[in-house]
Amino acid sequence: MSPLLLSIVLPVHGVERFLPQCLDSLLADTPAGETRFEVIAVDDVSPDGCGAILDSYAARDHRLRVLHLDENQGLGGARTAALPHLRGTYVWFVDSDDWVPERTVSVLLDELEQERRRETPADVLITDFTHVYPDGGTEPNPWRHVLTGSPLVEGCTLAEHPPLLRTVMSVWNKVFRRAYLEGLGVSFGRGYYEDISVTYPALLAAERLRYLDRPCYHYRRGRAGAITATASPKHAGVFAQYDAIFAFLDRPDRPGRPVPDTLRTMVFDRTVQQALNVYDTPGLLPADRRKDYFRSVAEHFARHRPSGYRFPGGVRGVRYRLAARGARIAYAELRRTGRLPRDLKRGARAVAPAVRKGVRSGARFTAYNAFRRLPLDENLAVYAAYWHRGYACSPAAIYEKARELSPRIRGVWVVENRAQAATMPPDVPYVFVNTPAYFKAMATAKFFVNNVNFPRTMTKRPGTVHVQTQHGTPLKAMGMDLRDHPAAAEEGLDFDRLQEAVDRWDFLVSPNPHTTEHFSRAFPGSYEMLDTGYPRNDRLANADREEVRAMRERLGLRPGTTAVLYAPTHRSGRGGYVPLLDVAELARALGPHYTLLVRTHYFHTGGPGDLTAGSEAARILDVSAHPAVEDLYLAADVLVTDYSSMMFDFAVLDRPVVIFAPDWEEYRRERGVYFDLFAEPPGAVTQDAQALAEALLAGDPEPGARERFRAKFCVWDDGGAAERVVRRVFPVHD
Repeated sequence: MSPLLLSIVLPVHGVERFLPQCLDSLLADTPAGETRFEVIAVDDVSPDGCGAILDSYAARDHRLRVLHLDENQGLGGARTAALPHLRGTYVWFVDSDDWVPERTVSVLLDELEQERRRETPADVLITDFTHVYPDGGTEPNPWRHVLTGSPLVEGCTLAEHPPLLRTVMSVWNKVFRRAYLEGLGVSFGRGYYEDISVTYPALLAAERLRYLDRPCYHYRRGRAGAITATASPKHAGVFAQYDAIFAFLDRPDRPGRPVPDTLRTMVFDRTVQQALNVYDTPGLLPADRRKDYFRSVAEHFARHRPSGYRFPGGVRGVRYRLAARGARIAYAELRRTGRLPRDLKRGARAVAPAVRKGVRSGARFTAYNAFRRLPLDENLAVYAAYWHRGYACSPAAIYEKARELSPRIRGVWVVENRAQAATMPPDVPYVFVNTPAYFKAMATAKFFVNNVNFPRTMTKRPGTVHVQTQHGTPLKAMGMDLRDHPAAAEEGLDFDRLQEAVDRWDFLVSPNPHTTEHFSRAFPGSYEMLDTGYPRNDRLANADREEVRAMRERLGLRPGTTAVLYAPTHRSGRGGYVPLLDVAELARALGPHYTLLVRTHYFHTGGPGDLTAGSEAARILDVSAHPAVEDLYLAADVLVTDYSSMMFDFAVLDRPVVIFAPDWEEYRRERGVYFDLFAEPPGAVTQDAQALAEALLAGDPEPGARERFRAKFCVWDDGGAAERVVRRVFPVHD
């Protein structure tokens, strides 16, 4: 008889309708003569028929043994109860509401046979897996790219491949060498998140970890009763598991490899990220427990923050700092508006209770899962732009053209609050985020159209078509290209989450060949690139003199006045509006025949500040709050910007563009760029205020540069981009 290689531990409680599929996938996939594995099922006082199902299976297959507990122990306690009964060299903890793909057990046995014969056998074998949703939809392991092609394929330590800490920390995709696990001196916790107190120590101390690039597990996501969709105070139990992890790290007699300080810091960062994700996810924490939970996050910082710990940069770092201080109100405002540090310092004290909104219980999230069981609405499209800020950009242009060419497709917009709803056109339907109407639309819509990503909790169903438009031609590095630039850390970009989002796209809209080239690399995926031009620029390409005149009148621009639109971009890590240019001084240099339209980036809610310049200066108008930037393009005679994608859009109008880039070398070095703006500008390039004023007073000093720029970046801007997108994506009957 072959030696027993594998013990499979199966805790069972309240999963009667899932249990037979799980047992069949483990037992029926191999012949009865395959005796290299055993299944230890633990009936954790299941209130349904699970105990009888287990006994029935055990009577037919001697490889299954059943333990019936006298008191409910929870998932961690049930696993612990099984440990003294195991006989295998390796142990695998499987959840009884999940199941494994065909031939998984036999493949694992062969892999473990090879491992056991190695001079240094793997302490933990990590497997690939698949997410499965209640409607039958599947999603591949979103962290697979961190594992494939890494040293883990052949075997290494965690210190040799730290990105492993970014992957799922559950036990169900990890097979442990039993002697190693028992020697760690760790145990499963009680309550929720019970397995991380085992997983983290096991990965940190291992002499050898290995990855098996084969989906070996079907993990159910979003089912009713799952902890990821259940409102419960038990979510606060995660902090006890964190305490256990750091207690292991602090043990003087800790077994296994020494843990470098860098890994300890990564573990701490990951625990903070997880704790805040729980807090931020709608429906997980009951409303009356959120305050206490946030206080526990601050206490976690106080207990376990590593010596010399440095907060991340950008918005993520601000979130962490606020959490460490227990500044819950300011944290809520940051999450709601995306405002950066300087704005928070000015406004955090004034945040009213009315802004602390959102889902207060698990009822709405449960409703979302119920709505997902409804059939897809083939005639419904959900639109959004700029994180639910309102009706804008290419999604708005696509919506309008779809109403014309595909009228049976009903479009509904997602908006954040009533202030944004007030800016919606009167005949455009909308829903508020995190309401039942929103969840129903997100659960049943056939089409998604957005210029950013929808929340990851809104899972894309099979048959849903997601159109990603993005919101600008890139000068600066984007997406995965940011891995090599410090700005990625400052922005707090989570590359794993980004890849997960990209994997859901079906179409990606590109404005020009330059963008197609760089988006293909920055956002690797299986979507179809739509080389159509930007739908939002159709209005600019099709504008006539009457529309231009109307826009100038609307803004109060006097006839004969030269209108200069000044629109600097956002700089990472510098907080709010960055006054690199003294606008009042520029206004005095230009004189009264000019009007300066000043528009700060939408990240900066405070506006540009005092713009008083005097009676003989150019008139200055703050247009930061104007809802449609296209209106400003049409009204302006010339654009002044730095690195904003506005330059590419404004070039469609064939009007002068002046670049004001005093920090070009710094921006280029830290953010990364796709071309040399000084070598291929859209017009005059300046680096000081005097040169900028001279270029504007000269009228159009670089017409040849604009012509070359348009030939490269405006080649598809003929006014028909939205129609091309609609005809490719939506059902159109001419």
